[in-house]
Amino acid sequence: MSAIGNIPAPVNEPILSYAPGTPERDALQSTIASMGAEVAEIPVVVNGTDHHVGEAKGVFSPQRHQHRLANLHGATPALLGEAIDGAVRAQREWSEWRFEDRAAVFLKAAELLAGPWRQRLNAATLLGQGKTPHQAEIDSACELIDFLRFNVHYAERLLHEQPMSSRNAWNRLDHRPLEGFVYAVTPFNFTAIGGNLPTAPALLGNVVLWKPSHTAALSNWLFHELLQEAGLPPGVIQFVPGNSVEVTEALLASPHFAGLHFTGSTAVFRSLWRTSAEHLDRYRAYPRIVGETGGKDFILAHPSADVAAFTTALLRGAYEYQGQKCSAASRCYVPRSLWPEVRDRMAAGIAEMQVGDPADFSVFVGAVIDERAWTKLDAVLAEARADSGVEIVAGGTSDRSEGWFIAPTFARVDDPHHRMMREEFFGPILTAYVYEDDQWADVLRLVDTTAEYALTGAVFAQDRAAVVEADRALRHAAGNYYVNDKCTGAVVGQQPFGGGRASGTNDKAGSILNLYRWISPRTVKEVGDPPTDWRYPYLG
Repeated sequence: MSAIGNIPAPVNEPILSYAPGTPERDALQSTIASMGAEVAEIPVVVNGTDHHVGEAKGVFSPQRHQHRLANLHGATPALLGEAIDGAVRAQREWSEWRFEDRAAVFLKAAELLAGPWRQRLNAATLLGQGKTPHQAEIDSACELIDFLRFNVHYAERLLHEQPMSSRNAWNRLDHRPLEGFVYAVTPFNFTAIGGNLPTAPALLGNVVLWKPSHTAALSNWLFHELLQEAGLPPGVIQFVPGNSVEVTEALLASPHFAGLHFTGSTAVFRSLWRTSAEHLDRYRAYPRIVGETGGKDFILAHPSADVAAFTTALLRGAYEYQGQKCSAASRCYVPRSLWPEVRDRMAAGIAEMQVGDPADFSVFVGAVIDERAWTKLDAVLAEARADSGVEIVAGGTSDRSEGWFIAPTFARVDDPHHRMMREEFFGPILTAYVYEDDQWADVLRLVDTTAEYALTGAVFAQDRAAVVEADRALRHAAGNYYVNDKCTGAVVGQQPFGGGRASGTNDKAGSILNLYRWISPRTVKEVGDPPTDWRYPYLG
């Protein structure tokens, strides 16, 4: 791989407002209407060929669960075998492309997404994944564009990383791709993650088999089509939706499996890691395992906190996109002196939130992704309502008559170790524990030790000494840590995203750190005047 010095400097894509009267609002509404009136056929794409195989499964809108958006075809074992073989063949040429030629594909994809494809991806994300216009814009447009542009920038920097050379020796690093394919397993909740997990390794010369989430298949398939329009060669990123167990068994059994790029649940990630370990003897090399999983993310207020800022962070951090973000606030800690005002502000804010179909641009909270998610969350609310140790401050209801709706819910628990403070629910449920004002040091230990995760967290305080103390005490409690800001909304190039403990391998998507995981460097030493006598001077 050779590096070049004229990669365009990346800048974060501006966020469009979708305010009344703006052209982007009209364009998005028009695209929602036209896309919502169609039923797409989503194929398996292997070696550049679309395959409509087997009995297609429906892809439905979460806010209108009888609205069929697409028919999704699944990869058969035979197609998966073809995809593996085709990817291995494609890598021989793709990895030999000059870096600037590979970079050009993804930079063009960014421009297409910023332009003619923007509202197609946004509409698909709104219809299929239940995001509001703002949440779709910051995800399927801005963040995905940022991933494409910044990854090229970081890869160019990585290629410039070279060792020292001494007299009579020229040392260099050959930044090779992994030998084999990367298996990208992507989630429903971020179209941007769906696009980044396969493209980041591919930029560095790798080939990828991409299994999208069933419920995000429409937006993910459109992005795959966009990549083809941008010039991505057949076989570099194979699009293989299908049964999760069957696809995984086939791919992890292949000796060509070289890496896993994953975002999803902690349980599934652990299962994939365990399975790959069981097959370790058959692989040509030790596979790279990169994963971002769950969180039980916290927002903590010190008695000196600005209550208006704190509650705004709670309302946005817990209920935007129905709490279906790995980074969403799901537990908070409130000093007793601030609790009455926090409680009242939260109840008032939730009462003002409109819940419904995000195609109505006045809606703030949409539906959760599917029946399985709704059933789990409904059971959590039923248990909370029956628990004498839980106070439901606001919300606590559900409705499945038209869509999978869970009301934004704010609860308070007596026990700081209650399951509502420990377990990830992945929905619009935020739980508070009220602590005594003079127990700051104790509550810091509580925040750090209550849950097994360490993804995001935030501290609100005007007292700088409290900020300093929290920073020390919570150093390992969150991979993305915020002071006087909500715990969601990491921006590519500004806050590299990822966490530790049960939240993943903390390889920081959207940064140079992630890209290092997708190369296998070769050290090359070339000597101009090699020695011709085996004897060393000391032997004289």
